[in-house]
Amino acid sequence: MRRAGAYAGVGSLALVAPLLGWAAALPFAVVAGIAAFVVDDGALFELFARPGDWEERRLHGLVGFALAATGLGLLSTVRAMPTLAFVGAVLALTYGNLAAQLARWRRPEPIVGAAGFTVGGAVGGAVGILGAARLAGESTPSVPLVVFLAVSGALLGALLRSVLFERDDPLVLLSVGLLLWFLWGLTDPMTAAQMGVALAVTLAVGYASYALDTASVSGVLSGVFLCLLTVVLGGIGWFAVIIAFFGIGGLSTKFRYDEKEKRGVAEENEGARGSANVFSNAAVALVAVLAYAAAPIELPTGDGVRVSGALFLYAFAGSISTAMSDTLSSEIGGVFDRPRLITTLKPVEPGTDGGVTWQGELAGVLGAGIVALIAVALFDSVGSAGGGVILAAGVAGMTVDSLLGATVEGGRLGNQSVNFLATLSGAVVGAGLSVAVGLPVVA
Repeated sequence: MRRAGAYAGVGSLALVAPLLGWAAALPFAVVAGIAAFVVDDGALFELFARPGDWEERRLHGLVGFALAATGLGLLSTVRAMPTLAFVGAVLALTYGNLAAQLARWRRPEPIVGAAGFTVGGAVGGAVGILGAARLAGESTPSVPLVVFLAVSGALLGALLRSVLFERDDPLVLLSVGLLLWFLWGLTDPMTAAQMGVALAVTLAVGYASYALDTASVSGVLSGVFLCLLTVVLGGIGWFAVIIAFFGIGGLSTKFRYDEKEKRGVAEENEGARGSANVFSNAAVALVAVLAYAAAPIELPTGDGVRVSGALFLYAFAGSISTAMSDTLSSEIGGVFDRPRLITTLKPVEPGTDGGVTWQGELAGVLGAGIVALIAVALFDSVGSAGGGVILAAGVAGMTVDSLLGATVEGGRLGNQSVNFLATLSGAVVGAGLSVAVGLPVVA
């Protein structure tokens, strides 16, 4: 805790970045130099030293953190990255680490440490952004926007912290800084009520996922992070689509789990999905949400043709439809006998990659249909034709997943890679069909 507090103190140097202008990175460059070449013993060394620093008598952890902060500071000096985003990233990491240590001191469970990091990082990032703006006399960003940026950065930091080592702080800092830089220019102004609703529903999702044991700690953080970005950048309809997948897909994993475990086809960790599983199924959807927030996008054809946000809605829904379809097909189809390889239709053992049952295929079509119905109900622009596009995209993506499983999975590709490629194919089919059938997606 003392070491985390010391790092938080160093991180607080970022508050003066707006005052320093072109020299915003200088304090951290000085810290890196002192840590690398001056401090190798004494009380100061003992305060900052991590276990791996003692052997070589060098503060490698502090040097790495300070150099990462220096890099972000340099980006802010050339006006590429907002200085306040740099401040928020540094304080989100350092105060998140401090809060996580305090939380783990009281209760050592991983979820408690992750929650502590998220709360401490969000508070540290938000207070840092607002405090630095006031200190420098700059115009203060809206509080809801600052809260969104700080919570997003804290969630990403907590997620990376849950899967990386303590020595990887530089990577965490750079990732959070780049995220805040990217979101800063995308996010439209929002009201406090909208931000409050977004936080409430995403935290409820996280709590329910962990309480029902449908996701690990990293899986919970991944899901909450994706849901927050989706509801803020897309809207409540987009959120309803992705939460339907997380909810129904997670519960389907528990469907006759003991029987699937005996067959050797059950998900590991008693069905609790981790971050790799969440992102392999939802990474394409996240990109679609970000592209929607940046729309309209002019195509590089020189004729002024622009892609509207509706195209990315079909890409998003197509990818989620695929994820839902594939998950229900696997989880429900896995309890039935006599699967057949999709490429030859010959009987194979349960759990064979690329093996399908008619019950699983029917469940997959039903899953795609659920996503399509939600989209039709919540988006006025979708309609019956759009619903058909989303249904077709989900079935196509599920089929691609089975084909890849029968041909390359287990050799060239792992399960997560296959899931990603399947959802990508669903997104491409969804976007492509929306253009082919003449839906209003290109202006």
